[in-house]
Amino acid sequence: MNRPSDTARDVARAIDALRRGWPIAIHADGEAPLPLLAVETADPNGVAAFAADGGFPLLISSGRAATLKLTNQLAAADPDTPVVIEPAPWLDFSTAVALADPQFDLATPLKGPFRTMAVDRPVASLASIRLARIAGLLPAFVIDGRDPEVTIAPRAIEAHQDARALRLATRARLPVDGAEDAEIVAFRAPDSSDEHVALLIGQPNGAPPLVRLHSECLTGDVLGSLKCDCGPQLRSAITAIRAYGWGILLYLRQEGRGIGLVNKLRAYALQDQGFDTVDANTRLGFAVDARDFGVAARMLELIGQRSVRLLTNNPAKVAGLEAAGIAVIERVPHALPPNPHNARYLATKRDRTGHQL
Repeated sequence: MNRPSDTARDVARAIDALRRGWPIAIHADGEAPLPLLAVETADPNGVAAFAADGGFPLLISSGRAATLKLTNQLAAADPDTPVVIEPAPWLDFSTAVALADPQFDLATPLKGPFRTMAVDRPVASLASIRLARIAGLLPAFVIDGRDPEVTIAPRAIEAHQDARALRLATRARLPVDGAEDAEIVAFRAPDSSDEHVALLIGQPNGAPPLVRLHSECLTGDVLGSLKCDCGPQLRSAITAIRAYGWGILLYLRQEGRGIGLVNKLRAYALQDQGFDTVDANTRLGFAVDARDFGVAARMLELIGQRSVRLLTNNPAKVAGLEAAGIAVIERVPHALPPNPHNARYLATKRDRTGHQL
């Protein structure tokens, strides 16, 4: 029987602890351990027990720090780069929450001043920001407290959800609307509950398949949200592949461009305040696009397809597949008309993320 590696177990335990509001520690080679407590799931009593000496530093991502005007724009170019705010008498739990969560930016005038400190454990600090994204939490931590529940190495976080660990789990016939001859193929990895699927439409005929990479979108795919074009794109892709005669729809469990459902909904709330999709993600402290298209490449490899026609407007998908060894012989445009609710979203994709609409 296959058993998860110690690395996979360590990541799972660390994620569980963070979501429960328990402290963990990240220990990088050559650095002192970095104890941390996620602000989002902590409470005043938990912070008081963790930071028993009173004051505490706060670690946030550079993207979030730039929003708070606590770092320069050069540093903010990499939203994964961590920033540490030094302890201050006015940096209490409620202030830490306001610094961490952008929903309070317009409603909460922050006390200060706030000053940043040198990041003396850069490897562990960077790993903490990545772990927050994997856990679906805001990238903000009270640090340098005591009694961590779990100690984890950065290399375990780096290895988590490595596309190379993905395996084909099962396959079955699945007639769908618009493609009654489809087959569904499921993939999973030992260190993740995310089960990616491929929908194979038609039969291989010697030509490269028409392939669509579709990232999970609960609001658009299932609930019919008009804020994005995901649902119509999904249905249109199935129609286009069926018309071509042979192809694959890869359904990637990377909700919200890789930041997770809850954080995507937080981004929606920021959009309601007037921010576009790019600024909403950076205000939250995340990259504009945190997806890993190496997962899609691995799925294609396991299906036996290394050369594709790619149905997309996103150059990053082409680059991601090619970097992982899949030849994209043609980019096939995939554009749909806007509606009054997603016109700004589509314009932002065109103007700020390079989509070729």
